[in-house]
Amino acid sequence: MSSLRIAMVAPPWFELPPNAYGGIEAMCSDLIEQLTLHGLDITLVGVGHNGTPADFVPTYDKPNESRLGQVLPEVTHASALTEIIEKIDPDVVHDHSLAGPLMARGRTMPTVVTAHGPVNGEMGQYYRGLGDSIQLVAVSDAQRRLSPDLNWVGTVHNAVRVERFPFRENKDDYALFLGRACVEKGIPQAIEAARRAGIPLKIAAKCREPEEKAYFDRVIEPLLGPDIEWLGEADRARKVELLQSARCLVFPVCWEEPFGIVMVEAMACGTPVVGFRRGSVPEVVTHGRTGYVCDDVETLAQAIRKTDELSPHACRREAELRFDVDMMADRYARIYQSVL
Repeated sequence: MSSLRIAMVAPPWFELPPNAYGGIEAMCSDLIEQLTLHGLDITLVGVGHNGTPADFVPTYDKPNESRLGQVLPEVTHASALTEIIEKIDPDVVHDHSLAGPLMARGRTMPTVVTAHGPVNGEMGQYYRGLGDSIQLVAVSDAQRRLSPDLNWVGTVHNAVRVERFPFRENKDDYALFLGRACVEKGIPQAIEAARRAGIPLKIAAKCREPEEKAYFDRVIEPLLGPDIEWLGEADRARKVELLQSARCLVFPVCWEEPFGIVMVEAMACGTPVVGFRRGSVPEVVTHGRTGYVCDDVETLAQAIRKTDELSPHACRREAELRFDVDMMADRYARIYQSVL
């Protein structure tokens, strides 16, 4: 295993590790670090500067944070891969980008693709059209069930380096929403549930893109008040501080989210999670032990009120046992071997 050479293709938006928002980038950074500790030879294809122990080939000198979601950075990043991969000559390409897998057909080495987003609808058609030129890895069983016919080679939960999240047993009396300002994340539902529970809510959310700002102005700002505090986007240090202090993380996703790494980050800090029964939530949260899985706003409010009955130590322990980066790295290393 230690002789494997892996080309790790990150998305073209943020540097690794990210300073604030960037769940995929944080996962890639942790995975690279742990695989390097396992002795694998990793070359990162990314943007900006490299904060990982991997060798580095940038496609852009600066990250494309202000262009997040635009087409050209994706396709430019992808178009550079053929020449880069030829020079690196890895055993396996592991791609986390959206457009990068388009370049997989015709390679002599296998391409493992982690599907970080939805796999139904148009995305399902996209992956289906790539056929066996890519080997797909799901981040949850819930995600995989949406399109079971795709070329899956495994399921690996995203993970964190638990030891880097400070545990705190005694919590402050506020609930926390941590995510981004969009309809899928359920901020209005979080606000309503917190108000019904009589618990203050702090909202730390990414709000950079025009549609996010418009959603904030139209939907979120009118709901704010003395009991609902808008903090804006939190950097990593502030995020960890908020997570370890909160009585619970509120995760009322309104779509079939494949995986929410913030749930694992909260548990690592000893903070329970309350969320809707959508996507991977029932797969990550152990109901009645590390949080509560809810079906509507009223049960969400009830769950927020009784999270002080749950053990912070149990949350931390489950994060260590199920979602630590060493387990994730081991599973990916086994997938690399299996596709060769």
